[in-house]
Amino acid sequence: MTTPTLTYDAETDRAREECGVFGVRGADEAAVLCAFGLQALQHRGQEACGITSYNEGRFHSERHLGLVGDHFTDPKRLAVLAGAVAIGHVRYSTSGGGVLRNVQPLYADVRGGGVALAHNGNLTNARALREELTNQGAIFQSTSDTEVILQLAAKSRKTKAVDRLIAALHQVEGAFALVAMTNDKLLGARDPLGIRPLVMGKLDGAVIFASETCALDMIGATFLREVEPGEMVIASDDGIESRRYAPATASRPCAFEYIYFARPDSVIDGISVYEARKRMGRRLAEEVPADIDVVVPVPDSGMAAALGFAEAIGKPFDLGIIRAHFAGRTFIQPTQAKRDLGVRRKHSANASVLKGKRVLLVDDSIVRGTTSKKIVRMVREAGASEVHLRSACPPITHPDFYGIDMPMREELMAASHDPERMRAMLEADSLGFLSVEGLYWAVCGEARNDARPQLADHYFTGDYPTRLADRDSAQSDKETQLSFLVDA
Repeated sequence: MTTPTLTYDAETDRAREECGVFGVRGADEAAVLCAFGLQALQHRGQEACGITSYNEGRFHSERHLGLVGDHFTDPKRLAVLAGAVAIGHVRYSTSGGGVLRNVQPLYADVRGGGVALAHNGNLTNARALREELTNQGAIFQSTSDTEVILQLAAKSRKTKAVDRLIAALHQVEGAFALVAMTNDKLLGARDPLGIRPLVMGKLDGAVIFASETCALDMIGATFLREVEPGEMVIASDDGIESRRYAPATASRPCAFEYIYFARPDSVIDGISVYEARKRMGRRLAEEVPADIDVVVPVPDSGMAAALGFAEAIGKPFDLGIIRAHFAGRTFIQPTQAKRDLGVRRKHSANASVLKGKRVLLVDDSIVRGTTSKKIVRMVREAGASEVHLRSACPPITHPDFYGIDMPMREELMAASHDPERMRAMLEADSLGFLSVEGLYWAVCGEARNDARPQLADHYFTGDYPTRLADRDSAQSDKETQLSFLVDA
């Protein structure tokens, strides 16, 4: 069993979403719409992309490392992906390595026909299931946990592809939103707690599934509704069918979708991401104010929260940091001095805004603190008289196991240091975080505690919404090994 390969980007000190999915059925050039939809979801994964279509009895697939625009703007390539149904995927790799064999959609021939599948999220019992399947003779072609779902579907004794996939979903745990297609159906399904988002839309009779509403907007589709937690929606020639594969329960949408991952113009579970982020900033100004001259966002994800903060205190909002959008990934460098240039390649101080000012920086989150420290130092070197730092989310004290790539707990700054120690380490004049209660107010509004949605907020509280079978098993194995060494 291979262990998950972490792709957390220490250079930017950002947790990263695993991927985004898109599916369409009933359009003349489904793959073209799919490519546009994936471009709208590019922020959810910039490592690889893929599209699979179905036409005249055959599945057609194109999978590549790199950006959607690098591979799916060529009319000849899109012409290969003929058909009225297509699914697509953009990814980062939190489970499995960043190699072509792990790029989705994945495809398998199973009894009753072919199935293509694209998945966003992470299965928390994938390791155990994979070992069980391997022991039973299954042969895996990738290291992605997405293939576990296909293998379980292939192993099912059910005769219909939809029933096979439902049987597979009964066995997996964790967070997922997936789109799948057979030779005559398009399917969308969401995990029983709705941790990962999935929406449904319509365009001139075509049915659309997407990770975010911004992908519907990109192609001019009309939003119909969210796919419900524990629901599979099936689009076929017979229309749209809804099947609940898990009992209805209170949803636990991911808090980080609102804080950082979703595009600001998206709506997640009926909540505007942009408005939620502005409210985070307004509440942050109430909870940890500062006597400052100008509010500066750490681009781009701190923009809306910084605007809300500035509006709340009546101070100017200005772009004191400019982001280089085309800097790309930094090459591995032989010296630390060259590696440290990475922040300046992506963020530049705007001295005309900062010089002589008491500056308040607003960022979406602080993970390890490495980049935050460099940005504080850069702003001070540009002439700021004071630099105050605010995080538009609570202190991150616990890692994620549901498809968000971030360091283990011992690497999370807030897990081992109190706020004053963090402030000193970051070289800021003051440091403040949004409270957990403030986050709920920003996302859920004024709803009473017993009426508001319960978020997947384990990053801040340690309250994981599902069992973590693989993590617990790995910890047990480690403890057994340590016990053996002590006994020896």
